[in-house]
Amino acid sequence: LSGPPLIARALRAPRTDQLSHRRVATMKIAVSLLLALGSVADGVAVQRATTVANPIRKVVTLLQNMQKQVTEEGKREQELYDKFMCYCSTSGGDLDKSIA
Repeated sequence: LSGPPLIARALRAPRTDQLSHRRVATMKIAVSLLLALGSVADGVAVQRATTVANPIRKVVTLLQNMQKQVTEEGKREQELYDKFMCYCSTSGGDLDKSIA
């Protein structure tokens, strides 16, 4: 009585060599996916490294920007000094007259 159901179950059940073949195929797929993801991650890391500025480049850029700023401030200060000197030279006589 138990014979035919066992035979039917044995026919439906995969054999161990089929299972090991499936496991090997699954592992190959998993390894290839991991390698692909690893290479993508490496590419992203390389791209980040190239887009992030070199520390020396940052310092040089900072100094260049400071040079521009100091030059502009120097021009403004020179203009203010010239205006002040003009005021001092022209208004001195008016001040002397108002005091005397």
